[in-house]
Amino acid sequence: MEDPGRGARLGGVGLGGRRVGGTQQQLSGRVAAQLREAIMVGELRPSTFVRVEHVAAGLGVSATPVREALMVLHSEGAVRWEPRRGFRVVPLTRGDVDDLFAVQAHVAGELAARAALALPPAEVVRLGQVQAAISDAAARGDTARVEELNHDVHRTLNRAAGAHRLASMLNLFVHYVPRQYYGRVPGWADATTHDHGAILGALQKRDAEAARAAMSEHILHIGRLLAAHLEATGVLAPAAEERAG
Repeated sequence: MEDPGRGARLGGVGLGGRRVGGTQQQLSGRVAAQLREAIMVGELRPSTFVRVEHVAAGLGVSATPVREALMVLHSEGAVRWEPRRGFRVVPLTRGDVDDLFAVQAHVAGELAARAALALPPAEVVRLGQVQAAISDAAARGDTARVEELNHDVHRTLNRAAGAHRLASMLNLFVHYVPRQYYGRVPGWADATTHDHGAILGALQKRDAEAARAAMSEHILHIGRLLAAHLEATGVLAPAAEERAG
């Protein structure tokens, strides 16, 4: 018999060990963010029930912000309320992942295009040095270092674009997948090393359209790798289930 609470067990693969804090409103938002991540990477498995008490204990909060967070996720379609049973995780599909990264690619491409015209020459040189360090870290198999440096590159471009609302919008989508998770995705480090070369070349030429195209393709490439990984690990719903939905 299926254990309906296994997706949020403490101390296991799920939410155990994490802690969130803040005001009531902040707590609800942070719990919702943690649950989105857990659903996206399969810590909360498709079609399982999310037990409020398990999540609350795992995150070190009361039940109230967890319930509020689950209502938000219900409105987003990530979980479904079933009377007398609770909140069930809605299976994630390949289409969901493709949509998420299509939006990211569009917004990140726009930010990169603006950054290409705004970055000071010294900062472009620094990004070239960061990219060299990414290549070295990838060659050593140090995915944690690749992730750290990759974040530096994207953060620099997003800030240089001077479009704070657009960058904030991008953050909403980026946070669906924990930064640290990408190191588990086969091919991610190599793709980051390869794709950044085209982005850096566009920045050096101050070619806004080339920067837009290179960044968009990079994000879509990462999305394809992630989707393949999630399919291989059983997180994504089978094709037949996706068509039925």
